[in-house]
Amino acid sequence: MQSWSDTALPTIPGAGPPLRLYDTADRQVRPVTPGPTATMYVCGITPYDATHLGHAATYLTFDLVNRLWRDAGHEVHYVQNVTDVDDPLFERAARDGVDWRDLGTREINLFREDMTALRIVAPRDYIGAVESVDEVIEFVQKLLASGAAYTVDDAEYPDIYFRADATDQFGYESGYDRATMERLFAERGGDPDRPGKRDPIDALLWRAARPDEPSWPAPFGAGRPGWHIECAAIALNRVGPEFDIQGGGSDLIYPHHEYSAAHAEALIAGRRFARHYVHAGLIGLDGEKMSKSRGNLVLVSKLRAAGVDPGAIRLGLLAGHYRRDRMWTDTVLAEATARLDRWRRATALTSGPAAEDTVARLRQHLADDLDTPKALAAVDNWANQALNYGGQDREAPTLIATAVDGLLGVQL
Repeated sequence: MQSWSDTALPTIPGAGPPLRLYDTADRQVRPVTPGPTATMYVCGITPYDATHLGHAATYLTFDLVNRLWRDAGHEVHYVQNVTDVDDPLFERAARDGVDWRDLGTREINLFREDMTALRIVAPRDYIGAVESVDEVIEFVQKLLASGAAYTVDDAEYPDIYFRADATDQFGYESGYDRATMERLFAERGGDPDRPGKRDPIDALLWRAARPDEPSWPAPFGAGRPGWHIECAAIALNRVGPEFDIQGGGSDLIYPHHEYSAAHAEALIAGRRFARHYVHAGLIGLDGEKMSKSRGNLVLVSKLRAAGVDPGAIRLGLLAGHYRRDRMWTDTVLAEATARLDRWRRATALTSGPAAEDTVARLRQHLADDLDTPKALAAVDNWANQALNYGGQDREAPTLIATAVDGLLGVQL
């Protein structure tokens, strides 16, 4: 699958410090220690609706990671999937009277446009579930052979499930107790009441073919992939085991990320799927959780169509720390728009206060678990000094604009 247009990053004098991030599994901020090539897998969209601000906040979080790694001198192998075979896609297509493939193509194209407008650095590999079916089939065969998976006793629909107890460390990523797992499994796409399962939280690996659903031939029977195995297969086959970061929104911690890690670890003899598990907070609107069911999504494409500068969208989302659940309001957008204007006026000056210390603090704050509120405040301080008191350094405005472009992804 084709990714979107890549974003050229400017070269900033010097180099950034090593990155530290909160690890969900270890419950602490700790160093990220990639080799010369840093590796990252981030879960992508199910393309049945347009990109909303929750999506944007997640991909912006890992765009910052990508930019900081590059600023520190690393090559980056970034992989993102598209779940272009899934129940929500089929349900929305049936509701709208369109072919599910046409719906998926339309929304993927719009997502690419939104990511380009937001200046999200494109992944090296952008992989759809449809094009990874053969990889999933191979992995399901291995899990069946090892006893980590089983087929339910159902002559009509012999679905295949992963045993939650197949790995000794299951549950280490989320840290949730059994009651929480059962509740979230039911709320987030699981099927705890499926007859024939050995444990209510065993996760679907392969859904046997049903009428009016797409399916693919497999040695164990025609069907289609489950959700979690898709990500395990794509990640292992692109960046291998023990890659640097698995990322996504905090609502993916369980069951999706817990199971994709467990599927992979059952295949690679218990080695940790990712060295770091990183999750972004959720975005609400005016005090309420933003969700498709509530009908209160703020779509990136609609903001753009209304004339909102993508740089202001980025700054509005960066105003809160990435791990916090936070609200999008008219005030957030107004403050971001004003900040963008202030920064542009300051960097348009012919000279300003010396900027090296500001760039150093910008790098340091971002490297400290992506502390964007402090990073933005550092640039605010320079811009206010430049506008209110001026300065003699003719290189400073360009240096600030370059650093903001390269590290924050905002063009001034």
